[in-house]
Amino acid sequence: MYAKRITIEEDLRVAFAIRKQVFVKEQSVPLEDEFDEFDTLNWQCEHILVYYNDHPVGTGRIRVVDHSGKLERICILEPYRKLGIGKVIIKALEDIAEEKGVSLVKLHGQTQAEGFYKKLDYHTSSNVFMEDGIPHILMVKKLFNKDEQTV
Repeated sequence: MYAKRITIEEDLRVAFAIRKQVFVKEQSVPLEDEFDEFDTLNWQCEHILVYYNDHPVGTGRIRVVDHSGKLERICILEPYRKLGIGKVIIKALEDIAEEKGVSLVKLHGQTQAEGFYKKLDYHTSSNVFMEDGIPHILMVKKLFNKDEQTV
């Protein structure tokens, strides 16, 4: 299992197909709400694919917004859930955040995934709110900062 940054349109289309399957087909998110102006290969947004047995099965993206990393569009195809792929996605996105000098990451997590994110040291920072008819919460995590190391 490994994560790969998306650098070519073909891989971006694969990520879109995974998102369409999970969010649009499974969770009934309107197609027009799922895709936005950040769904391109550009400096504003980095996308990743995660592979399991050399098959792309999960995706996510990160944007820097107000000096924080915003993790978005995190999803895994249904047959591959509960295999640790979510952790690989989050770690890859956090690594990108650290490369960009970002020490705080946040995400709008579905409430059903709150426990998963808490195990990865995310903290709930809001009341429940609705996005596309699905209950969500704001979750945040402070990333390790080398400047804060103690000797």
